Amino acid sequence: MPRRKKASPKKESKFLRNVAWILALTAVLLGSFIAGYYVGYDSAKKDIAQKAKAKEEKKLSMLKKLEESAAKTKESDISDRLKEVLKKDSKAALKEQESVGEYEDASHEVDGDVLPKPPKKEALKGVHKPTLAIIIDDVSVRSHVNAIKSLNLPITMSFLPPSKNRPNSHTLASKESFYMVHLPMEAKNFAKEEPFTLKVGDSQETITQRIAEIKRLFPNVKHINNHTGSKFTSNEGAVNRLIYALDKQNINFIDSRTIGSTKVPAVMKNYRKKYISRDIFLDHEFDKEYVKEQIKKAVAYAKEHGSAIAIGHPHQNTIMAISESKKLLGEVELVLVDRLY
Repeated sequence: MPRRKKASPKKESKFLRNVAWILALTAVLLGSFIAGYYVGYDSAKKDIAQKAKAKEEKKLSMLKKLEESAAKTKESDISDRLKEVLKKDSKAALKEQESVGEYEDASHEVDGDVLPKPPKKEALKGVHKPTLAIIIDDVSVRSHVNAIKSLNLPITMSFLPPSKNRPNSHTLASKESFYMVHLPMEAKNFAKEEPFTLKVGDSQETITQRIAEIKRLFPNVKHINNHTGSKFTSNEGAVNRLIYALDKQNINFIDSRTIGSTKVPAVMKNYRKKYISRDIFLDHEFDKEYVKEQIKKAVAYAKEHGSAIAIGHPHQNTIMAISESKKLLGEVELVLVDRLY
């Protein structure tokens, strides 16, 4: 039987090398394919994510534009409605103003040419956003109320007590959930004095009776501020008699600060009561642009001190200035004045 020839070592080695090269090449190709697959997958994944992100950003941008457009439309609608209210009430308001004897500006509130500077005060504790309270004084007729309420803002209305020319001011106030009373007090230099104005020489009994009458007319009143009153509030004895009478009726006093030498802070300290006062007058001048600048000052003061009180009057320019300053007022929290206690 013939013997089988053994393969030579050289041929076996060459065969093994060829197999090894083939396997190595296969591994390289397979690895490249796998790597390419994953690289392509990641690239595609990133591309899809980028496209999705771009689509979402475009969507958000469109929504933002729609919201801005809606806001502008709403603001325009509110402004138009306000103008319509003012226009609608203009004849009635003119008639009311003639009978009431309103003033062109608020200079009647202050004694002297220079407004007294607001006192320094500490920022309110626990308040994260500055607060601003706007009080509208001299409210006494329906057109005033309509105009203020058309602003759709938390504005504090301070009603003058009823008199011959404004017999229904207390009735109008009774329909509001919150209001103040703007109490006439003696001024140093003011010709158009209101009926039943408190005088420096009034006795404790006279002042107590007047405050009791105010409480009867305005049963829900919790806050009173002074109408004029530069002479009255600069007399410590008169202020002491007033605060005593108000304390008996559980009514707070807010100093309109119609004179720099007001004695209200000293008296309030004696009674261990918090002193609250006006910081900015909005319409010491009648011009609308002036009022808007005063609103800026009020917002800046609130930001610096944590809170502020601004006082204006129910004139058309004041109402329109507030309406046109809504974006600016959004930088603070607009509140009713009782939030500052």
